Amino acid sequence: VQLQASGGGLVQPGGSLRLTCVVSGNIFSINTMGWYRQAPGKQRELVASTTSGIVTYYADSVKGRFTISRDTAKNTVYLQMNSLKPEDTAVYYCNLGLKTKRFGPVMNYWGEGTLVTVSS
Repeated sequence: VQLQASGGGLVQPGGSLRLTCVVSGNIFSINTMGWYRQAPGKQRELVASTTSGIVTYYADSVKGRFTISRDTAKNTVYLQMNSLKPEDTAVYYCNLGLKTKRFGPVMNYWGEGTLVTVSS
């Protein structure tokens, strides 16, 4: 199983980006999805997460601006980021809890980070 994150880049304050995390490999189900970020000199923090689309969490700092979603058919997870602020600058990581077998355990996987820079 591999996770490939993309979509980062340089954007001006107030702009938007959509991050994409594509999952490849032998997958039975994606149970939990999350996006984390780590700014320079800071600890990695949870930005958004959802459990099969039922329970969704957003950090207070991104509520109303970020949206986590998925395309089940494409095994892809998205993070739509609007009204970006300089303090959103960080490396963003996707994190998935998934099963490779119907009766197997939920395993945790991380994608490589994608850098988001918000600056004028």
